[in-house]
Amino acid sequence: MTEASKPAAILPPGIAVDGSGELARRAHNEPPHPYRTPFARDTARILHARAFRRLAGKTQVFSRLASDPPGDHFRSRLTHTLEVAQISRTLAHALGLNAELAEALALAHDIGHPPFGHAGEKALGRALAAHGLSFDHNLHALRIVTWFEQRYAGFRGLNLTLAVREGIIKHSRDYSATEHPELAEYFLDRQPPLEAQLIDLADEIAYLTADLDDGLDSGILSLEQVREGVSLFRPFHDDVLRLYPAAPLKLTVNEALRRVLNALVTDLMNQVRLRLAAVGAATLDEIRRAPERLAVLSPAMEADRAAAKQFLYANFYNSPGMTEAHRHAHEVVEGLFAMLIADPGLLPEDHRADIPAEGLARTVADYIAGMTDSYIEQVWTRCGAR
Repeated sequence: MTEASKPAAILPPGIAVDGSGELARRAHNEPPHPYRTPFARDTARILHARAFRRLAGKTQVFSRLASDPPGDHFRSRLTHTLEVAQISRTLAHALGLNAELAEALALAHDIGHPPFGHAGEKALGRALAAHGLSFDHNLHALRIVTWFEQRYAGFRGLNLTLAVREGIIKHSRDYSATEHPELAEYFLDRQPPLEAQLIDLADEIAYLTADLDDGLDSGILSLEQVREGVSLFRPFHDDVLRLYPAAPLKLTVNEALRRVLNALVTDLMNQVRLRLAAVGAATLDEIRRAPERLAVLSPAMEADRAAAKQFLYANFYNSPGMTEAHRHAHEVVEGLFAMLIADPGLLPEDHRADIPAEGLARTVADYIAGMTDSYIEQVWTRCGAR
């Protein structure tokens, strides 16, 4: 085993988020649970939320090509989320961080996405831009867990801990206090805890390997393309071919992608350890006051990751076979948005009640963002038929 491939040592205990400190505080006081930590309770609340269940009906990259019947084995937004949760919990546990917090954040990280994957998000953002607004799935996720979900008699929302709410909005980007004064309680002048920092790269690792898998399974990508265009894949695939020369090609791909995932995760763990040592951070407060995020890949691995992502954009996400799916997503999302703006009476009663406080455009966007792919098709057809 080379030095670069060795797993990282457990980090100092003071770096992990403490389940009894300030970050375990909830907006509405609740008595502690007799045998579950605050973050284990958050995990359960997210898992039982309607918005989480709806991820099963939301596109990750695609569910089928326009000319094909629906595919049952391609990733949905839900299965992607579960893969991110597995990677995140593994990373946190191996580093001695709070694995329950990492799991809760991973389960919630995509809960704010609208239907039709990134094509649907772009369409909704474009529709809102005409009204001087924008769509941010992190901020929408926060609205879901603090307001839209209604499961408890004592309060609206899921009443998640401060650590989970902070991580939902900050795991993948930073927000300006000037532009977002409503987020003041989420320590916008500090870095998120490492548990939250890990989620963004766990997400990248999960979808990079999964999208190569789905791209090959769909036939949009060829094995020759991937071997030629993804420098991180080819050497692992060569190793597998030497070890298993008689194995079916599909199994050689599985073995290679498993090695790619493991290499990315191990590199990330090692880099976290090295970066912490370089800045001399040994406490959570020192992590939060660091000049930059400390959960990163090594420069060489980051270059390989970025190249693989560029390959996926050029050959999979924006491939000719995906053009029709993207066009349809934009037509449905923007078309339904325009219909509902023109006739707010088409909105359900509970959403119409939000218009005075939120404004019509934001209310319509909130309604659309919560839909699954199949439901938005039904509503679009129904509204268009009136």
